[in-house]
Amino acid sequence: MSLRSLSTHSWTRAPLRQVAKQIDRWESTEPGIDYKLIGVKWWGGGVHVHDTVGGSETKATQLRRVCADDLVINKIWARHGSVAVVPEAFDGCHGSGEFPTFQLDLKQVSPRWLHWLAQSKSFWAVCEELSRGTSGKNRIKPEKFLGIEIPLPSLPEQQRIIAWLDALASRVSAAKALWSERTEDYRQLTRGLLFTTDARPEPTPFSTLLTRRPLDVEVEPDGEYPFGGVYCFGRGMFRREPKRGSEFAYKQLTRVHAGEFCYPKLMAWEGAFAVVPPECDGCVVSPEFPVFTINTARILPEVLEAYFRLPETWQTLAGSSTGTNLRRRRLNPSTLLAADMPLPSMARQQQFRKVTEKLRAVEKELGALETDLAALLPSALAQVFGG
Repeated sequence: MSLRSLSTHSWTRAPLRQVAKQIDRWESTEPGIDYKLIGVKWWGGGVHVHDTVGGSETKATQLRRVCADDLVINKIWARHGSVAVVPEAFDGCHGSGEFPTFQLDLKQVSPRWLHWLAQSKSFWAVCEELSRGTSGKNRIKPEKFLGIEIPLPSLPEQQRIIAWLDALASRVSAAKALWSERTEDYRQLTRGLLFTTDARPEPTPFSTLLTRRPLDVEVEPDGEYPFGGVYCFGRGMFRREPKRGSEFAYKQLTRVHAGEFCYPKLMAWEGAFAVVPPECDGCVVSPEFPVFTINTARILPEVLEAYFRLPETWQTLAGSSTGTNLRRRRLNPSTLLAADMPLPSMARQQQFRKVTEKLRAVEKELGALETDLAALLPSALAQVFGG
């Protein structure tokens, strides 16, 4: 089946209320019983359990039970695609009053049809339009939601298209997983080139490799500040949305430059370390992010970055972090600078740089292919559901 083989012009269109009705399975909360509370992710991301609470811990006197194949929405965030069909794994979970639930008429519609509808941009746009101005918080009212017209071909036609969309999604997912595995294999090989050599690298203190920079930005209330953040698990640095000085309490910040090194003290134990990439040059970070210049005469930024992507590095430094609660431990800059790392020779570092440059070229090429492939599913959904 291809996009061109779809003949959507002959399909019936019907309001959601023809195939779905609101159902309220209210249950009184009881002490001694645990309740799995669901949420609905944005942009068609599906149902998830966001918390488990005991009956004596929640302020809610009643919760709404959901069943497999229900359609559920978040009234506030339906405008951001927070609509989903409940999978079998979440049968019997509960939602608050903010999550209206709808039972489907399985003689007219397949739950999987609405699963794919909930991932289409055209459907999100309609939800956004119907959410405007309601209750002052852009909530969508269930009766308005049920008025949304959807394409409703026959059940056999629905199943045919569902099978095609499922197969397409499976192939996209498999391709992404394969590329991710191959990229990680390449990275493991390059790390092995550095840190598993016959000649054991010399342990070298970070105090000889890094120099901490002072805070250098005075915050002004009307100023605009493009913040940078650092992902956990060695996934690098990213650019956040800009904030005005009046939106945060810090009086001073540090402006980072490409090729420098930084980390959030609180999340270091989860591998949140990064060499600043070119796209984050000029971002600012809070005082909770120590920033260091790198002594490139001793260590290349690529080598430092590779070392801080190793889980063994995070585990070692986690033991040096201070604090009794694991999730509140901080890695102080003085502690980091007192630690050491196995430093390969500069000749081996230069060799590593050449291999890394080739790897980045491959990653860039794969990334372009992945972007093209990722666009296939939204295109298919637009062809089926409009938009």
